[in-house]
Amino acid sequence: MSVHNPADPHGFKRRGVLFVLSSPSGAGKSTIARKLLADETELHMSVSYTTRPMRPGEVDGVDYHFVDLERFREMVSNHEFLEWAHVFDHRYGTPKSQVWSELGKGHDILFDIDWQGAQQLHQLAGGDIVRIFILPPSMEILRERLERRATDSMAVIDARMARAANEVSHWDGYDYVLVNDDVEECFACVKTILAAERLKRSRQTGIIGFIRKLLR
Repeated sequence: MSVHNPADPHGFKRRGVLFVLSSPSGAGKSTIARKLLADETELHMSVSYTTRPMRPGEVDGVDYHFVDLERFREMVSNHEFLEWAHVFDHRYGTPKSQVWSELGKGHDILFDIDWQGAQQLHQLAGGDIVRIFILPPSMEILRERLERRATDSMAVIDARMARAANEVSHWDGYDYVLVNDDVEECFACVKTILAAERLKRSRQTGIIGFIRKLLR
């Protein structure tokens, strides 16, 4: 059964997309990811494993799979992750399970990962991955956003800002780079990219049969 894409009136069967959003903390990536998931019924979030403590309001298995360090290391040893990274004294990893089968069914998977994870995923997934990096309008505005969140100490914010400079330096490892100075405009650009990537010829596996019928 083909997965219908509203942007494709013919509903050709297609291969799914591994859709990566990366940004420095506070640049708006999570907001855009939530809006995208609410608006795109064929897009599903990849739920990562992490060793960090659960925050208020988070649900195990929905926001993250929360595990201890021993279990995480065991999963790394068993090659159960597509990618994993060590961030702010905690570990985050994307499980391999179901990803490849979901792609084959034409399901799209959203990844909220950093540049290291995006790089690892690209090495494994090749043409299946689409990478978007979201920049803040300025580093000053980024710091203001982090301070307004009031979830971190000043020491943590300083560390996030130092990490942000390093993350921005890897912008050229992405397929698309957007500046989030207006969240609605940035969101619209992300939706346009997703629609175009779904229609890419290499993903339109069902079009081959259509072409054969045309040429009979």
